Amino acid sequence: MSPRLVPAGSDPVRRTERPVAVTVDGEAVTGIAGQTIAGLLLASGRRAWRTGPSGARRGVFCGIGVCFDCLVSVNGEQDVRACRRRAADGDAVSTQNRRPPEADGIRQGPEEAS
Repeated sequence: MSPRLVPAGSDPVRRTERPVAVTVDGEAVTGIAGQTIAGLLLASGRRAWRTGPSGARRGVFCGIGVCFDCLVSVNGEQDVRACRRRAADGDAVSTQNRRPPEADGIRQGPEEAS
């Protein structure tokens, strides 16, 4: 998947240029109808939007919904694969963080650690 935008007239899926507006972590982002959330995020300049358990930044890896690296929350629904979900006007996208709390210097109490 790339952030390259194919002109509508030469797009084999015959998409239109109808704009869609979504928010990403509260920031307004625009795209076009038919664009995936991952494509919208890439086109807006974001290359990574999630942190894995190791602390490594994640974004789109496979682009076909196999690797689960591009997970986001959409309208409160967690673990949505951004490469598989089409952006809809008014969607509220939130990035996710799977980094364990102890990695951020927050220690868990004995009852929380078990």
